[in-house]
Amino acid sequence: MKDKIVLGLVILLSLITISPIILIIGELIMKGYRQISLDFLIQNTPDTYSAMTAIANGERIPGGIANGIIGSLIMVAMAAIIAIPLGVITGVYLYENPGKRMANFTRNISDILQGVPSIVLGLISYLWVVKHITNGYSALAGSASLAIMMLPMIVRSTEETLKMIPDSLKEAALALGTPYHKVIFRVLIPTGFSGMLTGILLGISRVLGETAPLMLTALGSSMINTNITKPTSAMPLLIWEFYNDPNMIDLIWSSSLMLMIMVLLLNIISKQIAGKRR
Repeated sequence: MKDKIVLGLVILLSLITISPIILIIGELIMKGYRQISLDFLIQNTPDTYSAMTAIANGERIPGGIANGIIGSLIMVAMAAIIAIPLGVITGVYLYENPGKRMANFTRNISDILQGVPSIVLGLISYLWVVKHITNGYSALAGSASLAIMMLPMIVRSTEETLKMIPDSLKEAALALGTPYHKVIFRVLIPTGFSGMLTGILLGISRVLGETAPLMLTALGSSMINTNITKPTSAMPLLIWEFYNDPNMIDLIWSSSLMLMIMVLLLNIISKQIAGKRR
């Protein structure tokens, strides 16, 4: 009887835990599917007059979020190019030097950085990149702020993944006369690839939905822009812009639904890859 009571309690609490997620997804699907179409994915955002006219005529709002999709992909890709090598190398250093003072200091800084609010990282990127490097808002500045946010997760996932690799594997490679750098790049990293890739994809999915740092660095654009030195839009920025315009309310839900789908796909892909590599 006690086992059945506890089992029922666990099931009830589990349902309560996931119910907000189900309600959120359901709300996004119910309110966001109306605007989803091919034009929504390949056209730029409409102006206020076009949206107001469509609403007055009972029509679907023209235009889409292509500028936000392209901008997000560009900035996240550049952030990954910056953060992944730095994060993996730093994680390997922390794994190989667990007791050294510099390693402990780096690990503490990484943990602190993971808890810093995103708006603060955006402000730092504004002072460092926008003011002194690009001399203006740009996709490069936005990717720098996103890269800073990705670093702690990649560092920690790399270190923790390498800790799970048996020491005998490394010792066997060294006993065969393999150079130290080849043991790192040809044995340890390929062996722990699944865990490291999971951390990388989770880091990417986290920064994909960030708005605050991009408001201070990328600013936004109503057109598709592939010049990384110019202001660029992103999907979270578009959602914020739509929220400030009462005529764009319908686009908020559709944009949020697309962003959620992209993040969900990244998480599913990371779990599938991790499962196969394991």
